[in-house]
Amino acid sequence: MALESFSGFLPPENHFHTITEGLYEKGWVVVPDFLDQSRWLSLFMRARAIADYTPAGIGRGGAFQENSFVRNDSICWLGDSYDCDVYWLDLMEQLRKVINSKLFLGLFEFESHFARYNPGSFYKRHLDAFKGQGIRIVSVVLYLNPQWQQGEGGELVIYPEDNLQGIAVAPCGGTLAVFLSEDFPHEVLPATRTRFSIAGWFRVNMTTGYHLDPAA
Repeated sequence: MALESFSGFLPPENHFHTITEGLYEKGWVVVPDFLDQSRWLSLFMRARAIADYTPAGIGRGGAFQENSFVRNDSICWLGDSYDCDVYWLDLMEQLRKVINSKLFLGLFEFESHFARYNPGSFYKRHLDAFKGQGIRIVSVVLYLNPQWQQGEGGELVIYPEDNLQGIAVAPCGGTLAVFLSEDFPHEVLPATRTRFSIAGWFRVNMTTGYHLDPAA
């Protein structure tokens, strides 16, 4: 299925309306050229230089486990020690406020990590949160791959309820995918070369008198 395309570069804040409109109307949206090349290339160089990626897993807190049958990528969480990390986290904080003001989702915070998929790596079809049980509400993926070519694989495939074939998103540098975490199964297909991205989630705060969120 063809995706909407947005021609010409705009500052990322200019795409916030497109994102909130897409979430409201369909629950997902893809924005090519969300970041200009200088911004996403700095994130790409940072991602490529990381020496301490750790194997990704499934589950959270005490339920976390590695499962190479489901996924075999590796991750590194963003922090405040690098200017490019801070830029990305600050930009997502701006987006969080806009989504809350337009869609009233009560998003409380944002968490984000770099992801590295070596050739042949994958993440099988899954949901980022189970309906009514999760704290991840909106998922985002930013791609960091220069000169990605058709046929190299590595697509994110989002599965709307009425589309069995799915929506394939090529991992081209600067492209942003945003979707409701509980509503859209998705997968990452194997690629023929190393593939970098940033995954992130806007979360609600589920702290109660008996449970502290986020889990340690």
